[in-house]
Amino acid sequence: MESTDTSLSQDVVFELLSSPRRRYILYYLRTVDEPIQLTTLAEQVAAWENETDVDSITEQERKRVYVSLYQTHVPRLDEAGVIEYDNDSGLVSLAGEATEIDVYLDSTAERISWQWLYLLLAVASAGLLGVTAAGIGIFGTLSESVVAIVILFAFTVTAVAHTVYVMLQHRSVPAELNQRL
Repeated sequence: MESTDTSLSQDVVFELLSSPRRRYILYYLRTVDEPIQLTTLAEQVAAWENETDVDSITEQERKRVYVSLYQTHVPRLDEAGVIEYDNDSGLVSLAGEATEIDVYLDSTAERISWQWLYLLLAVASAGLLGVTAAGIGIFGTLSESVVAIVILFAFTVTAVAHTVYVMLQHRSVPAELNQRL
């Protein structure tokens, strides 16, 4: 199924995330780089729900989760455009709309306020340029080219750190899994 809506409402996002199984699905799909079989997804979700590893789940546990994913959860996420499911091949993957729910999955207690870090870096850079141009203290001995290179380096390092942080956050473990893993 494909969603004709290009944006998820807050009510739809909350409804999608109200189910731990759907949160498990989204978490697992973030940890893999390619589409996976629905059976593989069901096995992993069953293992998390039963607080065990995939090799230890019973056929009944796997089947119970598989049926639930196949009949309810995967179609609902596919309909919302959050995942893509190919019924013929049984492959499941994240879709473009998945990024719209990231803000609801991130823990605000663990997030870095990057906008403040960039603002602080900009203010410090302006101050450094000002004292260099005014020739104040040791900064007066620095050329403006050296200061520009230092500022460029500082922004580059911060941007790389920000990018890596965001990539790692997409693979972070949901709160309910932290206690089980």
